[in-house]
Amino acid sequence: MLGFDDYCEAIVIQTELLARHVKGADPTSPVPTCPGWDLGRLLRHVGGDHRWAEETVRTRATEPIADDCVNDPAAYADLDDATLGDWLVGGATRLAGTLRAAGPDVRVWTPADEDLVEQSTLFWARRMTYETLLHRADAALVTGAEFVVEERFAVDAVEEWLEFSTVPEAFEPLPGVPDLLGPGRAIHFDTGRAGEWLLDLTGQRPSWRRGAGEAAVSVHGPVTDLLLFLYARPAPGIATRGDSDLLDLWLKRTRFRLEA
Repeated sequence: MLGFDDYCEAIVIQTELLARHVKGADPTSPVPTCPGWDLGRLLRHVGGDHRWAEETVRTRATEPIADDCVNDPAAYADLDDATLGDWLVGGATRLAGTLRAAGPDVRVWTPADEDLVEQSTLFWARRMTYETLLHRADAALVTGAEFVVEERFAVDAVEEWLEFSTVPEAFEPLPGVPDLLGPGRAIHFDTGRAGEWLLDLTGQRPSWRRGAGEAAVSVHGPVTDLLLFLYARPAPGIATRGDSDLLDLWLKRTRFRLEA
């Protein structure tokens, strides 16, 4: 995990890059990685997410607050497309300011599993960094902008995904779905100089660690491509070897978050 200030700064930087990617673009352009969305809705979603998180932190919410601004297609529909970039950066700047004013250790509601993730402002700083970064990738795909991620952020985002992959929704038995956990089941992720991870699926719940080890299936490629691969985005640099059925099952189970 990176530092709290790193995340607060990155929220604004990633949003500024996002705004730069879409400057002059047609807001009605479809976003293939977010089926049913156009670029305008993608940007309104990101801006709504920032405002939802900011309100959660500012009010020290102890339970979920209404998230219509995030999930309602009509949210901010009357916002002038020409002002979306400034609106996005304004919301990100306000979120970062609210987070910094609170500090990293203030207890506040989060949508994460309380047994795995501390319910704090630090969660929101980290989550909004990568929420913004991944949707920047979506926008770059539409507009043809170059998508580059600093290695330390790509590594941390991969580890955030691995943490979320250990929640009960990602591994508990489901009717009609093959069991994910079992003997001999492990997945190795290798990004070369950026690092390696081993996901162990042999116990009562998944666990992961940095490093290599015996695995039923391995995933190789640059760390940014690995991040995009995990989030079901195009990742041409990724290659896999081994038990593809196990990998597909794990991806299907862990990507439930993308369907929310």
